[in-house]
Amino acid sequence: MFLTLYANDKGEIIERHKLGMLGRSGMDWVVPEQGEMIPLPNGASLVSVPGHIPVGIDENDCLSNVTSANGARKAQAVAALLPQGFTRTFLPACVSPEQDARLPLMGYAAVGFKDEKIWVAAVQSDEHRKWHPCYYNTEGLPRKINRMLKKFPENRILKQLANCSLQYSCYTAQNIFYGRWEAGIPTMTACNAGCIGCISESHIAVDSPQQRLDFHPSVEEISELGIEHLSRAREGIISFGQGCEGEPSLNADTLAQAVVKIRQHSKEGTININTNAGYTTGIKKLCHAGLDAMRVTIFSCREDNYNRYHCPKNYRLDDVECSIQHAKEQSLYVSLNLLTFPGFTDREEEVEMLLEFVRKNGVDMIQLRNLNIDPALLFHHIPVGGEVLGINQLIHILQEEMPVLKIASYSHPAR
Repeated sequence: MFLTLYANDKGEIIERHKLGMLGRSGMDWVVPEQGEMIPLPNGASLVSVPGHIPVGIDENDCLSNVTSANGARKAQAVAALLPQGFTRTFLPACVSPEQDARLPLMGYAAVGFKDEKIWVAAVQSDEHRKWHPCYYNTEGLPRKINRMLKKFPENRILKQLANCSLQYSCYTAQNIFYGRWEAGIPTMTACNAGCIGCISESHIAVDSPQQRLDFHPSVEEISELGIEHLSRAREGIISFGQGCEGEPSLNADTLAQAVVKIRQHSKEGTININTNAGYTTGIKKLCHAGLDAMRVTIFSCREDNYNRYHCPKNYRLDDVECSIQHAKEQSLYVSLNLLTFPGFTDREEEVEMLLEFVRKNGVDMIQLRNLNIDPALLFHHIPVGGEVLGINQLIHILQEEMPVLKIASYSHPAR
């Protein structure tokens, strides 16, 4: 049995003897099985869940709250924040005394204690070396940032990325200064969706954790960074469509010119777009300009649930499919950025629609991306109900039904 962990008011993490751990799946609290837990991986961080107290199950199979620790000290729920490459199987089981309390947009995963080790409700879905925290926020990062800013003193995108690197610790922003792997190039202020979990613009009663780009970059600003990165980066990728911007395909006229210019100077690496793919006209322009890969963010392949989460403006899920089909016709490598939430994504009807969507549109990869949102807030917008299969079973079904489909958690080089 996994034991419940909690934190006292000193920040010390303690296991509660004889109180079994619970996880949360959708609106339900469940007892995790051994196969749904892994030892806490390197690069994960333990955090308290603000304003929430943990819930466990006692030896009489009764629910029990951990309201205090060591006498008068208040107890707080504990969770893990997972590094890239891991998909959570359960959220933490906890409650808030405040009915209107809202959690920040973070990907809390349930944790427990067993065999003198801390375990987390997760499964490894990708190799995570490139995204291990030890490679980021290094002592030499400010020096690398200053060197690049001196090289491109008029480039406003680079100044934005410097801010994202230091203030938000954005890994794709930092990679452009480290000269390696996937680097983000934000270019667009506006969006054609109002996703309830948006991290750069608040559409709900929770502050977005990042500040969105507030200017329109030039072709020169975009292309000089793209050429610089792809010419020297190890396994280089440049990605349009970052957490600090809107929908990049709305900027297709400028981006298409930049892509052509980048390819005139460098044939190396992968040019990728992270997109909702709702603006098909823009996607077509970019495909013909020379994109190599497209990652489409999607919460649900059922149109009603898609609309409830993404709140699309002037497009429908049919338009997303049209964009994907055109990208495949142009030989792009297409991934789904599947916003994964235990108790929703692994519902039987959601899995069936996902399989149908992937087959119909020839998707090459599914990236399982932990959705950062308060579950109470999510299910205020999304109906509850339906049989839940479990995240492990979701992955198993995808692998069994479509063995050539790649399961991952982040973008890989397409070239």
